[in-house]
Amino acid sequence: MNAELFSSTILLLLVLDPFGNLPLVVSSLARVPAARRLRIVLRECLIAYLILLAFMAGGHTFMQWLRLSDVSLSIAGGIILFLIALRMVFPSKEGVFGEVSGGEPFLVPLAVPAIAGPSALATVMLMASKDPARLGSWTLAVTIAMAVTTLILLAAPRLQAALGERAVSALERLMGLVLTALAVEMLLNGVRSFVAQLS
Repeated sequence: MNAELFSSTILLLLVLDPFGNLPLVVSSLARVPAARRLRIVLRECLIAYLILLAFMAGGHTFMQWLRLSDVSLSIAGGIILFLIALRMVFPSKEGVFGEVSGGEPFLVPLAVPAIAGPSALATVMLMASKDPARLGSWTLAVTIAMAVTTLILLAAPRLQAALGERAVSALERLMGLVLTALAVEMLLNGVRSFVAQLS
């Protein structure tokens, strides 16, 4: 695995935030029979994966239709990542994505926005638009990140029980700190590109 593929995979893992989603998965599936929980997590992860691939494949064309530049997407993606990271570092009672309604989850809130949220969608679109020739590498990065995320979420009840709420919260905050730095870097890259276009 080359350095760029490795860094892209780590970025996607931080954006997908599997450890931060552990409490959400556990609470969303609390009223669901135990026999169905694994199927639901697999289904939601598969839906999120397909959504991410769709945005990666069609994101550049979508941006052209809306007349959006890579610079604007980089700045917007950085801002969204930063806001998500802040909520990870300073969590609220409702969690990163707000309150979760009862019943069996379908598409919302696990697939979207917990896994394939705005920051993840912006990230894959940015990756694809920056270097469309490397779409295969970006797809591999998304696949690896989603595979790791799926494994962690499948083990959500056991992991939360083994680690405890404090350890899960600490992991989420740590990931939030790293994501904050990545968000600032993405924002600065967008600003640098914008300034370079002006000069």
